[in-house]
Amino acid sequence: MNIPADLHFTPDHEWIRVEGKTAVVGITDFAQGELGDIVFVEIETLGTHLEKGITFGTIEAVKTVSDLFMPVTGKVTEVNGSVNDTPDIINKDPYGKGWLIRIEMDDPASVGDLMDATAYKAMLNS
Repeated sequence: MNIPADLHFTPDHEWIRVEGKTAVVGITDFAQGELGDIVFVEIETLGTHLEKGITFGTIEAVKTVSDLFMPVTGKVTEVNGSVNDTPDIINKDPYGKGWLIRIEMDDPASVGDLMDATAYKAMLNS
């Protein structure tokens, strides 16, 4: 299982990559594996300011539908249109082309409250 060291992670299996005051958000390799074949992504929060932990969309797999949660407080500034056209890109490349949203974070330091790769791996192994 791939757990990149340069990302931060939530207990709900979202990842976040900080790029200055903005950040890219997606679901982890573990999450896409648990979901199975992803068939649909719905994100209708573009331009919306959301608090940490609030749902920013849903992801549908053959087995189930799951909510997607904001890892930090901020405004959704971009949605990856590629995942609408080819949602299985999340299964193939969850940390690259399968990203979900970009956000403008209210407080970039709040990422420090999330798990690093070591802590996320420990959570998965517990």
